[in-house]
Parts: sequence; C-alpha cells; structure tokens
Amino acid sequence: MLCVWSNTGVSCLQAKFLPIVFLNFALLTYTSIASAQNSSFVATEGRICGTVLLNADHRPASQVAVSLKSHVSGVFRSILTDVEGHFEVRGLPPGTYEIIVDEPGYESARVNAQLNGPSAELVIYLRSATLAESRRSNDMVSVRDLKVPAKARIEFQKGLERLDKDDPAGALSHLNKAIQLSPGYYEARYHIGAVELKLGRRDEAMRDFQAAIDLSAGRYALAHFGLGYLLYLEGQPREAETILRRGLEVDANSPNGYAILGMTLLAQDHPDAAENCAREALLRKPTFALAHLVLADVYARRRDYPMRIRELDAYLNLDPSSPSSQQVRQARELTLRVQAQSLAPN
Repeated sequence: MLCVWSNTGVSCLQAKFLPIVFLNFALLTYTSIASAQNSSFVATEGRICGTVLLNADHRPASQVAVSLKSHVSGVFRSILTDVEGHFEVRGLPPGTYEIIVDEPGYESARVNAQLNGPSAELVIYLRSATLAESRRSNDMVSVRDLKVPAKARIEFQKGLERLDKDDPAGALSHLNKAIQLSPGYYEARYHIGAVELKLGRRDEAMRDFQAAIDLSAGRYALAHFGLGYLLYLEGQPREAETILRRGLEVDANSPNGYAILGMTLLAQDHPDAAENCAREALLRKPTFALAHLVLADVYARRRDYPMRIRELDAYLNLDPSSPSSQQVRQARELTLRVQAQSLAPN
C-alpha cells in the first residue's frame, strides 16, 4: 500500500492487475467516449471558444485546464489554454454546456454556455483562492468559526505544516492539541484519521473518520471519502460505495471522491461504472493522476493492453517522480509482456 500526502490528507490506493497487486492511486485527453457518439457530432461543426483571464490584473491565464461537458449530448472534452489564455472546442452539437476552469491557487470557475448557432464565445475570470479565503475570513465569519478558539486554529495549521513535511508524529501532536482546545473541530479529527491511516492504524483511523462525520453532522465530505476508502481497503466495497456517494452529495466537485468510488465499483465488477467515475474525476481536474490509474485497471479488466499502457503513460507524464512511479513502470513492463504473449502464436 502507498500513501500520498497532501495538505488535505492522505491518499492510499491499490487495485488488482491480472496476477499481481498493483498500487493505484488526470490531463484528460479526448477519448472515444465523445468521438464515438455518432457521425452527426462532427458534422454540426459548432464551437465554443473563450479567454481565461486572471481577475486581479486581467492577464491571460496560459496552460490552464478547461473542461467542457454536456450530459445531454454525451460530450466530455478537456483542453489547455494557449499562451494568450485562449481555448476553443469544435464539432459540438447544439445545447447547454458547463465549462469548468481549474488552476491551483485559484477558485474553480464554472459557467454555462448555450450553443444555439455556429459558435459561442466566453470570457472567464479566475479569482485568487488566497484572496477569496481572506474575504471569507474577514467578511463572512461563521458562527462555528467564532466557536473555534484561535489557539486551536493555530495548532491545526501547525499540524498541516508537519503533514507537508512528512512528519506524522509532529502532525499528530499539534492536531491532538487542536482537538483538546476545541473538541468539535471535525477538520482536525479528520486529519488525525488520515495520519493514523498513514501509520497503518486502521481501527483508530476509522474511529476518527466516523467522529469527523458525526461532529460535522455529515457535512464534511473529506471524512466520508476517508471512511469510504478505508472500508474499501477492508474489503467492504458495497459499504464503501454508500459512504462515498454520501460524500459526493456534499461535494459533487471532488475528483478524489469520484476516483475512489470508481475503485469500489471496479472491486464489485462494474468496470463501465468505474470508468464513468474516473472520467467524472478528470472532468473536475484534468491533471488528476489517480484517475488514470483507475482507468488503467478498467482496461486491465477488459484485457485492453494498449489502452492500459496509454493510461499508465498518462500517469507517468503527470507525476513521474511520485512514490508509486517505479511500481507504475513495473506494471507497464508487465503489461507489455502480457500483450506480447497474447499476440504470439500458440
């Protein structure tokens, strides 16, 4: 098992590939899902184009991920803006499309575009996440925030800093102090569970994830995702699916939630549903590497070796130096050997 750290917690992912156990934990290229709809898809030649600008100074946002989707039309596309912040998607049927722009350090931007004629043009502004958080802190302090003592928030931030430095013992020390100062601090309780999972203490992690759910009255999606993943590890994919779907009701924009749900569905032998979840994760974050490994396992289940290799390559292109990259490369080599054997004469 491999655990990958971030300032939102721990991700630990695994799945099966033929006779081996493969560690599983996104840039979404346009795939056959959209292109295989029907021939009229290309014939319409409708297009949606636009420019992404930084709200602070109206500078173009280059190489930013733009996702476009329409569930009615069955269209799912993702591209990057050019150096001038421009993007363009062609060959679209008429309809309403949701456009999502995600960039680290900025708030996710979501707009709807109605394509009735040959083209629709947009201008999308990205707002700094730091400034937005500052505005929320200064102008819209919630009743709950007022109840969390300042010292508890300081200890919580120190705990996250220790997580970033891969110091689980130090993180636990500060997070536990935050809980002592504010027993209802469910964010701290969730991160304690994440550290416990990192350390292999699953019973403690399950207790803390459940406590975070209870303390938040079910409104903290990360706690659902943590508990759901833990149930998946414990070999309870159906129970995990129920918990994960509850989390996605709280936060329907979480790529992590969709990716882990895809893993649980694959464990229940639902590869098509698992693939849909992985693609939902990529729509929300096209550079989410985990989703490519979920897709790789879907293609392994179908014995589609070329597509599996493509997804493994996509992961390595996005995260070539991750702790699991060596195992991904080994899985790729094994896939190549299995593919060669499948093509060899008896």
